[in-house]
Amino acid sequence: MQAVILAAGEGKRVRPLTRSRPKAMIPVANRPIIEYVIEALLKNGIRDIIVVVGYRKEQVTRFLNQLELPVEVVIQNKQLGTAHALKCAESHIKGDFLLLPGDNYIDHHSIGRIKEIKNAMLVKEHPSPSNFGVVLLKDGFVTGIIEKPEHSPSFMVSTGIYSLTRDFFSYIRENDITDAVSSMLDSDEKLQAIMADDWQDAIYPWDLLKMNKRLLKDLPEAREGTTSRQTITQGTVNIGKGTTIGPNTLISGPVIIGNDCEIGPSCCIMPNTSIGSRVKIEPFTLIGNSLVMDDTSIGSHSRIIDTVTSEGCRLADHTTMSASSSLMNIEGEVIKPEFGVVLGDRVISGPFTIFKNCIVGNNVTIEGGSRVISRILPDESMVI
Repeated sequence: MQAVILAAGEGKRVRPLTRSRPKAMIPVANRPIIEYVIEALLKNGIRDIIVVVGYRKEQVTRFLNQLELPVEVVIQNKQLGTAHALKCAESHIKGDFLLLPGDNYIDHHSIGRIKEIKNAMLVKEHPSPSNFGVVLLKDGFVTGIIEKPEHSPSFMVSTGIYSLTRDFFSYIRENDITDAVSSMLDSDEKLQAIMADDWQDAIYPWDLLKMNKRLLKDLPEAREGTTSRQTITQGTVNIGKGTTIGPNTLISGPVIIGNDCEIGPSCCIMPNTSIGSRVKIEPFTLIGNSLVMDDTSIGSHSRIIDTVTSEGCRLADHTTMSASSSLMNIEGEVIKPEFGVVLGDRVISGPFTIFKNCIVGNNVTIEGGSRVISRILPDESMVI
């Protein structure tokens, strides 16, 4: 059986993290999201995989070329929609196939449930159904999909994962998969609904914290770095090669720390934290429930909680991040999320900076001096 993974989109609602990478390549628990999708397919014996790339396609292609199995790459030159992306791969599809988004986590058990069924959709209940295609069901079959309704009639949503036959291409008239599915249902074709065991999507950047927490549950234990005898570790801890952990540092898992990092001494790394490679965390700093990407440095006496920090950030000493809720306008949607901080690439902040429920764009510079940042800062901003 073949599988088609759609990894051509940007993920505009996840900005600023997707300005420099496609959503499928955002690292969660130190691995790109698309890697979990491919892993779920391989565990089901599916090795004939096609990946449709588009936005920043070089990054996805470079990653796929590093895999041990050959993956066929198809380019969508213009990001016109999910059905258009699938159409780009039509000539490479030989028969029945699985269709999956490359920027969602799905477990291999759910793939196993759907792979042998012709014309089926994986569905899952979600507490915020209005962010997805809401699925209407009758006797275990899909009767309709309402795309992002303001008032949802159900909590059941589409995961975007389908088992389809080549006949599905005859129903593609618009650019989105939902339209093609609706056309298929209007033609009295049956589409069976299969409940997913475990599925995670990140609609907004702070949703990555929930995905990170879920993926760290399956974290394998590994201690390849150098740990001081005075370091205390609890729970599952994965430490990469070349990383050094200073004395009197507490690490309470699940925690993953990448390669060539410098942690401590006297730091506290709390559960559900992912730290990328070449990260430096200076003494007396606490980090918890956070996702810190590669090449970031965090100064001493800092408190980093409920935070997504992108690559190459430089945070000076006495940086504080705290969670709260406030109204935000994300791609025209007014929402009131509760989270800590989201930092884009290469954010530089001075000492004694306080971040509170804010999104900071790429290449932002913030001078120090007890400043409180509590709003959305666009790319290239300077706070003086």
